[in-house]
Amino acid sequence: VRALVEVDLVLYPGEILGLVGDNSAGKSTLMKILTGAYQRDSGEVLVAGTPSHFKNPHESRDVGIEMIYQDFALCGNMDVGQNIFLGRWPRRGPFVDRRKMYTEADAVLKRLKVDVNSVFQRVESLSGGRQQSVAIARAISFEPRVVILDEPTANLSVMATERLLETMLELKKHGVAQIIISHRLQDIFAVGDRVMVLKRGENVGDRFVKHTTEQEVLQIIVSGTRDTAMTADQALAKAA
Repeated sequence: VRALVEVDLVLYPGEILGLVGDNSAGKSTLMKILTGAYQRDSGEVLVAGTPSHFKNPHESRDVGIEMIYQDFALCGNMDVGQNIFLGRWPRRGPFVDRRKMYTEADAVLKRLKVDVNSVFQRVESLSGGRQQSVAIARAISFEPRVVILDEPTANLSVMATERLLETMLELKKHGVAQIIISHRLQDIFAVGDRVMVLKRGENVGDRFVKHTTEQEVLQIIVSGTRDTAMTADQALAKAA
């Protein structure tokens, strides 16, 4: 089984790219290659023009790639500050420097304009939307170049979804590139710059959000092929 076939993905600083396609299109596989969870069989990954090969997620994190999974991967019995710095709590000698940890956690939340009552609040007491915000804050604390969000609005309320999209736009202001994997085209069209369609492991087209419609993207998902695929620039030139 070939999960991906000659897929090209380009992402620019501060850009929000929507990655769409049916189940088994190859979206998660591609992202796991970018984060080092899976090893590619061929091709190359360039980060800021430099060839990179990630043997594990720690190596992708070292060059600034973070992924936020659908289940958030948080520890519910710990508080917000502890989760943001989970596994790398700042130390003063042999002891955890709690003052520094909570001060820096609070600074990250304020930077993202995240609505969490307190860094001392246990994560399990937070709503799904606020837990999502904590997961994003943890990713941002690593100062990433790229943040990948896997179905981030799948289990969120309308209000929580709006807050998440606002947070994504805030990240964009700071120059953080983002890839959002989603079946909800309305979310991608609300904040995205480009949308890319995968089908059976192939890139069957991408479009600038400002110059396409949800209907056109759905048409590409249903009937697009690699032979008819166009980049966003090619599609824009053809429409001119």
